[in-house]
Amino acid sequence: MAPRVLISDSLSPTAVQIFKDRGLEVDYQPNLGKDKDKLAEIIGNYDGLAIRSATKVTAKLLEKAPRLKVVGRAGIGVDNVDIPAATARGVIVMNTPFGNSITTAEHAVALMFATARDIPAADASTQAGKWEKNRFMGVEITGKTLGIIGCGNIGSIVADRGIGLRMRVIAFDPFLTPERAVELGVEKVDLDELLRRADFITLHTPLTDKTRNILSAENIAKTKKGVRIINCARGGLVDEAALRAALDSGHVAGAGFDVFVEEPASANPLFGHPNVVCTPHLGASTTEAQENVALQVAEQMSDYLTKGAVQNALNMPSISAEEAPKLTPFVKLAELLGSFAGQLTETGLVGVRLEYEGEVAKMNTRALTAAALAGLMKPLMDSVNMVSAPAVAKDRGIAIEEVRRDDQRTFDSLLRLTIKTERQERAVAGTVFSDGKPRIVEIKGIQMDAEFQPSMLYVTNKDKPGFIGNLGTVLGKAEINIATFAVGRTAPGEDAIALIGVDGVPGDDVIAAVGKLPNVLQVKPLRF
Repeated sequence: MAPRVLISDSLSPTAVQIFKDRGLEVDYQPNLGKDKDKLAEIIGNYDGLAIRSATKVTAKLLEKAPRLKVVGRAGIGVDNVDIPAATARGVIVMNTPFGNSITTAEHAVALMFATARDIPAADASTQAGKWEKNRFMGVEITGKTLGIIGCGNIGSIVADRGIGLRMRVIAFDPFLTPERAVELGVEKVDLDELLRRADFITLHTPLTDKTRNILSAENIAKTKKGVRIINCARGGLVDEAALRAALDSGHVAGAGFDVFVEEPASANPLFGHPNVVCTPHLGASTTEAQENVALQVAEQMSDYLTKGAVQNALNMPSISAEEAPKLTPFVKLAELLGSFAGQLTETGLVGVRLEYEGEVAKMNTRALTAAALAGLMKPLMDSVNMVSAPAVAKDRGIAIEEVRRDDQRTFDSLLRLTIKTERQERAVAGTVFSDGKPRIVEIKGIQMDAEFQPSMLYVTNKDKPGFIGNLGTVLGKAEINIATFAVGRTAPGEDAIALIGVDGVPGDDVIAAVGKLPNVLQVKPLRF
């Protein structure tokens, strides 16, 4: 059955066709996002949901969507998606962070010109029949210092445009490396220096607890007199009331704002000031950008639903379309090893260590770790998957450690999972052979070679004669057929482990009978 995708906001017809060309069923209802009740009625029929800003993906809506695997937002902002709720339900949330980058950067530059030359006010005056040449005395941009707060994808484009305009460009961004700053041609500075030196300040950073009101009353007071401030990023980065006061006092010469604390904005402290230029969140509003983000979200969702590739996800490690086929058997191995350990864990989980050796160490280990955690926690929480597992582990205070070793030992690739409980540590290791099938090759340091089977028995025992015969007799009497049998031991006569694949599911009476056999220390049924 082909995956089904619902598009609940307006999207390009070309994007709709991309879904169809990839073999997905598409239901295009561009006005549905505005009707939350109707959306809730039908969302349970879909594997994917493509949206823009009108559709609100709430925890309540997600409860109605048991099939949903992915939400794709055509655009950057995901304020309308409850990401923690989606993560808890194992739903991937994707956005398209690069589709409208140039458009937003160009809008910031446009607002910079508009505030520098009073273009909107001059236009209104001229069209009203006035000729007020002396009233509109602007400033040149050439030779001025442009301060960029946030020099990521969009900020770096603005930096490039600023350099092209012969401006001196300085940037504050804790994640901007000195090497990247040199590559961009910008000077990396701290925030106080940027505020002190900049003639124009433009913001290009997400809204977080650390960036909220980054231009506070206190920081605005540190700016150069006559500064002009541009915000095309997010409302809330600037204290609007404090900025209005600075505009009224003349300390700030002008401001260009495309985003506001409350949107749609019918009233705002900045409205009405003669030196303020405002636009209604037009940063991404060009024909090219709208088309780009629509096509991008369609490609990303199709790749995930058909190939398992994950791009630009906000709650899941990325998996490229190229690496997905090679990664898939190791994802399965990681999940099975996690499930094996999870089914044998009876006390509180404290920590998890994943060791990657050989070729697998060069792969996308974040995705493999997510798969192992999903398998590990599934016996306790049936709804957990690769998306939700890392968050669930974090919420429960489980320490996760990854170790990568490029050197190959016995196998080309080896994945070892060690779990730490309140009582003990237990390790299990596996690999993928050339046939693509995952194998267990080590349990608690004991070497073996065991294929995973849907139903298995895990038995620890003392390596004494008669054990295998006694076990076969018990299973034979219960008419349980043995499909595979793998054994390993520390030394002759010492600790041993048996993994037996069986047809059917042994009942409690069979498990009890095996447990009573001579030299058997533990027996556990496993399901994969």
